[in-house]
Amino acid sequence: MDRRAEYAAELAEGVARFFEPRRATCPWCGSTRITLLLRSPDLVQRKPGRFRLDRCADCAHVFQNPRLSAAGLAFYYRDFYDGLGERVMDITFSVQTRQYRERAALIVPHADPASWLDVGCGHGHFCRTARKVLPRTSFDGLDFGGGVELARDRGWIRRGYRGEFPALAPELAERYDVVSMHHYLEHSTDPRRELEAAMKVLRPGGLLLVEVPDPESAWPKLTGRYWIGWMQPQHLHFAPRANLRAALTELGFTVLSETTDDPARSHGLTSAAMHLLGELIPPPDRPWLPRPTRTGQLARALGLLVTVPLVALAAAASWLLSPLARRYRLHHNYRLVARKS
Repeated sequence: MDRRAEYAAELAEGVARFFEPRRATCPWCGSTRITLLLRSPDLVQRKPGRFRLDRCADCAHVFQNPRLSAAGLAFYYRDFYDGLGERVMDITFSVQTRQYRERAALIVPHADPASWLDVGCGHGHFCRTARKVLPRTSFDGLDFGGGVELARDRGWIRRGYRGEFPALAPELAERYDVVSMHHYLEHSTDPRRELEAAMKVLRPGGLLLVEVPDPESAWPKLTGRYWIGWMQPQHLHFAPRANLRAALTELGFTVLSETTDDPARSHGLTSAAMHLLGELIPPPDRPWLPRPTRTGQLARALGLLVTVPLVALAAAASWLLSPLARRYRLHHNYRLVARKS
């Protein structure tokens, strides 16, 4: 059966089964004071479905509600990082070398680690670059998808573990000096459980490095559902910095540093413009969508002719406004480094 037939068979059953029951309490603090923040379609793959993010009025945690079920996660992840999307994502990861070096450098003031586990390692691009910053460190990777095996085969990681981090943590107990989670926690169904797994895997005195989208940044307020950080339906949880810091402290970590990515390189206007314009023009030919008609193909081609210069204009505006972005701290993500006490 080809991909289009497989997707048609799945979608024939409807998308309602891809969601868990809607919850009435905040998954972070248990408060019942939760309100709608936004609704969004899948702006990247254009797969069917609409997704809701709620915000807790007491702790400010933002979460997908109703949340994707296991079947939903499998459906919406398929052909994104692997399959049809593997080549595009490989290129996307490969051009982020500067960000990878910045992340690795956050550990340098605190340790010269012998072993590092990158959780959610993708295709291994971070580990490949981080080895240049820390040449004496051995890097291993862990992920759900086949990218971890690709990273191992390329020689970018020493060992690759495929599966769920909390389930694998007992066999990796106290094996690592550093555990990193770059844009991983927001994908997880239970962020606290992931932090507990990191505590198990780290040696005493080991370091945890976390980078996640900042829901309290100005960009979500300025660009609404087109903020790149929301990335529905994959991102399930958005923890404000104070919440994550408190959770780490409760587990026995000591937070050593808190930083953000460089606001001058946030490209917030560019990414928002791409999402907005991508929603307005007809989608590309994808196996989960109806086969496009000739009229639809022509409309998309004309739409792309308009979109390309507009995105280029947004990119130029982002560059010109970069001093203001830095001044007003228009970042996308925050980073925490914490030590296992």
